[in-house]
Amino acid sequence: MKHYTYTTQGTCAKVIEFDLNDEGKICNLVFHGGCPGNLKAISRLCEGQDASKVQELLSGNTCGMKSTSCADQLSKAISEALVNN
Repeated sequence: MKHYTYTTQGTCAKVIEFDLNDEGKICNLVFHGGCPGNLKAISRLCEGQDASKVQELLSGNTCGMKSTSCADQLSKAISEALVNN
């Protein structure tokens, strides 16, 4: 299992941490900052899910007038992790 830490850009959450297991599944996803209820829900929904599917699903999601969101930043973090995995 590999641990990843991603510093976000343009969102209320400042850091995203998660693990990828040997099967490419997301484990132990935690957002630091942001909207606690929504981000806890995203973390629960992503737990045990295939990282590439989550990345595809969340990519391009925006928040209000922002060009990104915490979910979109997670997508970017996963993409980076998959390249380095």
